Amino acid sequence: MKKYWNLVWLGVLFEVCWVVGLKHADSMLTWGLTIIAIYVSMHALLVASSKLPTGTTYAVFTGSGTAGTVLVEMVVFGEPFQLMKIALILLLLVGVIGLKVVTKKVEQEGVQE
Repeated sequence: MKKYWNLVWLGVLFEVCWVVGLKHADSMLTWGLTIIAIYVSMHALLVASSKLPTGTTYAVFTGSGTAGTVLVEMVVFGEPFQLMKIALILLLLVGVIGLKVVTKKVEQEGVQE
């Protein structure tokens, strides 16, 4: 199962890349890289969700991708820092981590039966 969760995290990384790419792409090269990132991101999500619970996988994927995108925009592109944004991202990440922890327990219980 760890292999498939690693695919989710790889997909998240590429999701952040393509979302940022959509906003900042200004040449054929950057548009091409954005399209490649979209493909890699979605492919990783599809492969991972074939073995992991789809709802949890998608929630972790989108929640982490959203948090990563907001943080990259703040750190790399100078988006204004707002304490409320950080607080909401932390709340989102707590939910994502909670889903991952609960899913791990369910997977382990299912293996024992």
